Amino acid sequence: MPANLTVSSHTTNYSFPALIFGILLIIIIICGNVLVCLSVYTEKALKTTTNYFIVSLAVADLFLAVLVLPLFVYAEFQDGVWSLNMTVCDGLMTMDVMLCTASIFNLCAISIDRFIAVSVPLNYNRKHVDQRQIVLLSATWILALAVASPVMFGINNVPNRDHSECKLEDNNYVVYSSVCSFFVPCPIMLLLYCGMFRGLRNWEAARKTKLRSSMQACRKLQEAAASLQPLSGLPPPLPPVIEKDLSDITLEELDHDHYPDPDSPDPVSMLAYPARSYNKDQNQNQQRKRAKINRRERKAMRVLPVVVGVFLFCWTPFFVVHTMRALCEDCDIPSSVTSIVTWLGYVNSALNPIIYTVFNTEFRKFFRKFLPTLPNCC
Repeated sequence: MPANLTVSSHTTNYSFPALIFGILLIIIIICGNVLVCLSVYTEKALKTTTNYFIVSLAVADLFLAVLVLPLFVYAEFQDGVWSLNMTVCDGLMTMDVMLCTASIFNLCAISIDRFIAVSVPLNYNRKHVDQRQIVLLSATWILALAVASPVMFGINNVPNRDHSECKLEDNNYVVYSSVCSFFVPCPIMLLLYCGMFRGLRNWEAARKTKLRSSMQACRKLQEAAASLQPLSGLPPPLPPVIEKDLSDITLEELDHDHYPDPDSPDPVSMLAYPARSYNKDQNQNQQRKRAKINRRERKAMRVLPVVVGVFLFCWTPFFVVHTMRALCEDCDIPSSVTSIVTWLGYVNSALNPIIYTVFNTEFRKFFRKFLPTLPNCC
């Protein structure tokens, strides 16, 4: 979204801290998001549909760092004075609105994609982008361009425009773009994540219920084997998950112990008939696939709420402040507050790659190839 580059005086006061911070921010955003794109392009383990959406988000952040931030930093260095022509300003406003809108639409598309993956796992392609995901990816950028298009078509060309500042001139458009870019997508995204994690909790409870039934069956089989063969020694041991308190079982343990890989024999069958193993038929494989959510995908879902939370923390102050300025022209909001919330919004583009390295093992391994000094704790 656009920075409201205001100035109280035409006397230029250069801000070197803004220049230094801006240059560092641009470098961090470019380096971090380039590594995200390279990691997905080169690493087979990272070629998942979720990560393709993350690449789309990284591309939006990269364009922001290349096309928007240099001009914004230049204006901030001049204490908010805009010294370039208005055509460049309108281009800056267009790209700013479009790229920030694309970022939040990408996050919204990710939440839709994850919700589908949890709700209908059998119909979800985790390895290849299908038509539904192409539509989602395309829609994020097309809708973002649509939100920004009024600036391209001259909504900023108002009479008596002050050429010493670069901002969105139409307050109605400021409200419209804020609603489309933030106040509508964010609740949708949050509701989808709430539904997703509620579904995961229900899924885990159902898994534990089924596991409890299997535990009882395993114990009965073990007792029967012991009574029928009292002289043959101890019966085969129970699977590790059976010996644990059900309340302490994690999702990973459920995957490893109760639902092993499709190529491995079923633990109940191994217990009842230790000398034999059985190949699973198609129906059993489908049931197992429906019951088992990929561990890597679940790790991705742990990262994404953090990304969304950081995004909301960084951009909510901006949209609140600028919407207030548009709705209440008599409200006295200091220019320093406007500048701070704008900088905070741009900082978000540098934080996403850091979040990936901390919370995602595959991203972390790739980043360490390029950053050997990355702390072990990361």
